[in-house]
Amino acid sequence: MKSTLSGDPVDIEVRGLRRVYGTGEKAFEAVRGIDLAVEAGTIVALLGTNGAGKTSALEVVEGLARPTAGQVRVLGLDPVTDRAKVRRRTGVLLQTSGFPADLTVAETLRMWATTMTSTRPVADVLAELDLGGRSDVRVRSLSGGELRRLDLACTLLGDPEVVLLDEPTTGLDPQSRRRVWDLIAALRDRGRSVLLTTHYLEEAEELADRVAIMHAGRIVREGTPAQLGADQASTIRFQGAPALVGLNDLPAAIKVATQSGTTTVHTHDLQTTLHALLGQAAQCDVRLSNLEARNASLESVFLAIASGDSDPDGSLSSMEGATR
Repeated sequence: MKSTLSGDPVDIEVRGLRRVYGTGEKAFEAVRGIDLAVEAGTIVALLGTNGAGKTSALEVVEGLARPTAGQVRVLGLDPVTDRAKVRRRTGVLLQTSGFPADLTVAETLRMWATTMTSTRPVADVLAELDLGGRSDVRVRSLSGGELRRLDLACTLLGDPEVVLLDEPTTGLDPQSRRRVWDLIAALRDRGRSVLLTTHYLEEAEELADRVAIMHAGRIVREGTPAQLGADQASTIRFQGAPALVGLNDLPAAIKVATQSGTTTVHTHDLQTTLHALLGQAAQCDVRLSNLEARNASLESVFLAIASGDSDPDGSLSSMEGATR
C-alpha cells in the first residue's frame, strides 16, 4: 500500500489544489480547490470545457508547476520536491513535443532512453506504436499522427507505474486512435495507473473507470460514465408533428422544446415517454420524421454543464424548472 495523504491505496491524490496565475488585480485562478484520486490499476479521465483548468491541474500533478495551495502526491511523493524519485516511475505525455527534426525515430527513442534508469527495448516500443517501419525516418518527415505516436513511445519507454497523458490521441486518425486506446487499456491490465485529459467524449467513455468534469476551475461532476449519465435526461428528437398536442404532458417528460422544425423531448424514462409519444402519433395518424431516441450519455452530461443546464451537484433542477 502506497503512502498517501488520506491513507487510501491510490497512486495519485490531489487535495484542495489551487493554481493562480499573476498577482493582485490581474490574478487569475485557473484551478479552484479540486480533489481527485487515481487508484492503482485504474484510468481516470479529466474532461473540461475550454479554459476549465484541466491542463493547469495536470501540470501540477506532473511536477511542472507548484500549486498555489493544496497538496499533490504521486506514488506517495511530492512531484516537485521529490521530482527525481517520481520522474523515474512516471511517464508524461505533454500536448506538444520538441524533438530534434534531424534525428530519426529510432535515434530519438535511443536518445530519450539515455535519460532513464531502465528502459524497454526500443524495437519493442516502436512495434507497439506501429512505428517499426518508420524507425529510419527523420522526425521532420513524420505526419502529425506519427509524431503523436512517437510522443507516446517516449512516454512508455521506461514502463512507468503512473502514466499522465494530456490529450493523447489529438491528431490521430480513427484507426490509430483505436490502437492507442488498446495500449492505454493494456496499461491498466498491467496494474498501471493512468490520468488523462481528452476532448473526445467517446474516448473517456471507452477507457475511463472514472470521469471528472471540470468547469471554471472546479470539478463539478465525478463518477463512472454510467453514474454520470444516470441522473441526466434521455432525449427524443423528431420532425414534422404539428398535429400533436399535449407533448408537455407525456409521462416522464421534463422538458419539450421546438426549434427550426425539430422537437426535442427530455425525459427521465426513455422507454415510457417514447411509447406514449408513438401511441399519440399513431392515434393522430402523424408520421414522425427523423425520429431519434438516445439514452443519457457522457456527451449529454458534458453539454448540460457547458450550457449551464446542470447544477454543480449534478441535479436536473435547472431543467425541471424549464417550460413543461
